[in-house]
Amino acid sequence: MGGDGGPGRVLIALGGNAMTAPDGSASPQAQEAAVESAMDGVAELVAAGARVVLTHGNGPQVGNLLIKNQLAAHVVPPVPLDWCGAQTQGTIGVLIMNALGRALAARGASRPVSTVVTRTLVDAADPGFADPVKPVGRYFPKAEAERFMALGQSWRSFGARGWRRVVASPEPLEILDAPAAAALLAAGHVVVAAGGGGVPVVRGANGEPHGVEAVVDKDLAAQLLARELGMEVLVIATDVDHVMAGYGTDRERPLGRTTAAELRALAAAGHFAGGSMGPKVEAALRFAAAGGRRAAIASLRHIVAAARGEAGTVIE
Repeated sequence: MGGDGGPGRVLIALGGNAMTAPDGSASPQAQEAAVESAMDGVAELVAAGARVVLTHGNGPQVGNLLIKNQLAAHVVPPVPLDWCGAQTQGTIGVLIMNALGRALAARGASRPVSTVVTRTLVDAADPGFADPVKPVGRYFPKAEAERFMALGQSWRSFGARGWRRVVASPEPLEILDAPAAAALLAAGHVVVAAGGGGVPVVRGANGEPHGVEAVVDKDLAAQLLARELGMEVLVIATDVDHVMAGYGTDRERPLGRTTAAELRALAAAGHFAGGSMGPKVEAALRFAAAGGRRAAIASLRHIVAAARGEAGTVIE
């Protein structure tokens, strides 16, 4: 994967399926088992000589924290969403560090594994803040939603399913703690960073960052981190083997090796849903346009082959 065809610098963005059981269960035991399984492929890449950075989703974990906030609001004040993001970065980071450490040791390829609690800069004037649409947490009756709206939160009705909190999903501008990740990578660490897209922050009047109630798209943040760290390969791991053109139609077809031009044209024609595959495709296109050697979207079980350009939907 490097300039000589050998292992190079690979950033792997792990989807939420890597952090929960196949049925979506997010119990501690299910999360530990899922992470343990996900780290096998990562360990194989590291053992082959790749220098690896990991990012990860955190939707189920943040959802659990929001439920705790909501159910305990009459006892303790709810904590803001950026705090929830930081907490899950730490929790999932420790799970990855432990599981990957064991997987590497089993291959006789021990490496230090470190987690960076990471902030992602967004623009306070991003239009997403004026019209928050990203649903988070679970559905609640209207009376419960109104209780949280009184605390300044935005909620929307989803019909018969109930009300759900919605937040902004602003564009990531900079991974503020990328230098720390770069230093660890240079020192030989496998690095976990920008989990859940990073903790969203804006700059105040004095230029100092402070957290905001928002969720940054994980895959868009991953491609930005990959670019800032000079990674050669971006692998976006998800729960399907390929990106599908014409998904759900009689013209559905998997995309293997493709070009940025073809993928961009398909995206413009509406082939990729905004809430699922759309951001992954956009992240891969941005990475390729910025000079990345290879971007791949593939299932978690194929991340090693995807990093080599041998599986999934690949742009080179």
